[in-house]
Amino acid sequence: MDSADSIPEEFWEGMEMIASTPYLTYLALGAVALIVTVTSAYILLCTFAPTPRPPTKSEKRYITITEQGQVSKPETLPCWFDNYRALKEMARKGLIPPEEAYQITDAECFMTLVIPAYNEQDRLSGMLEEAVEYLEEQYGHHGTKSRSSSNGSAQATGRQGDPYRGWEIILVSDGSTDKTVKVALNFARTHMLNKPPPTYTGPWKDQEKYKPTNISPGTIRVVQLEQNRGKGGAVTHGMRHARGTYVVFADADGASRFPDLGKLVKQCEKIKDKMGRAIGVGSRAHMVGMDAVVKRSALRNLLMRCFHLGIRLLTTPKTSHIKDTQCGFKLFSRPSLPYIIPYMHSEGWIFDVEMLMLAESADIPVAEVAIGWKEVEGSKLNVINDSIGMAVGLAWLRVAWAVGIYKRD
Repeated sequence: MDSADSIPEEFWEGMEMIASTPYLTYLALGAVALIVTVTSAYILLCTFAPTPRPPTKSEKRYITITEQGQVSKPETLPCWFDNYRALKEMARKGLIPPEEAYQITDAECFMTLVIPAYNEQDRLSGMLEEAVEYLEEQYGHHGTKSRSSSNGSAQATGRQGDPYRGWEIILVSDGSTDKTVKVALNFARTHMLNKPPPTYTGPWKDQEKYKPTNISPGTIRVVQLEQNRGKGGAVTHGMRHARGTYVVFADADGASRFPDLGKLVKQCEKIKDKMGRAIGVGSRAHMVGMDAVVKRSALRNLLMRCFHLGIRLLTTPKTSHIKDTQCGFKLFSRPSLPYIIPYMHSEGWIFDVEMLMLAESADIPVAEVAIGWKEVEGSKLNVINDSIGMAVGLAWLRVAWAVGIYKRD
């Protein structure tokens, strides 16, 4: 019996029908299927693309310590971001030229430090000690004439609302359930009232002994997010309310050597464009062969290399050449903020990459600067879970911007 005889007659009829169908019909069906697939994928991406929730009323307020050493009543945070949105709406209506929408409110101090903090009661005081000592020494109001200097510092004028002098800290408690807020307020109180104030040790205690530093009322502002948003969400929220000529964010664990802020300021002053835009990226790339990195687990080092490969493959050209995108120590000049902060979507660990990609798309000069850094115990990074999350977030970010789900308006 021939093997062909065992094949059902219906099969041969189907083959004859296919053979008799015009080629263009299959081409049309394929095109329709492709369009349906692409459209469905786009709809799914639009539906599930992360969209940051708007802040609540309480999240746009802050508390601080008054001159009497008491916790203040919640006060409204200044918000350049709200002013930006109003200008954008005026530009859409043709009331002002589009480029004027990117004008930002005037700075009221020289440096704003934004600290995202989630359950950091055990590590926060040491970080604040190092930061406050440097900020007050370099940018505090000491009553001398204002002038720029080559090492990233500036001299004082003693005037309030001075864009060349003064500093503030915005600590964003990212839905903390421990005593993070209490620790921050207690630090502010003791460093205002006690003369000299107590000093707290941090991760750099084996290299430096901190100098007791008194601060002015209101220099440390505490914002409490009602729900945890992630590091990126906390940083973005704080930067919307910054008053500084420069704005830096730094991790609450104090792993980055804070006095290296001067290096970032110096580089930003060198590279800023005619609009005053510049970004300084703290980098640990020079430490790859040092003990702090070598002694990490083999799994963590492997995942780190895979992530860096993903950065090179999935990000835009200039961003892909930044050796350390994830260091939690980045400085922004005030004029650069309207080109980045309003367009942020990532609220997790991958938010740094989105910031850098936005900077690249707006042609903002970026300098990568080597800084001191130490491994600090108590990290909240889950090596496996967060590595997977960052990989997914990076891919999602790249696709969403590439196909226009995320875009500048």
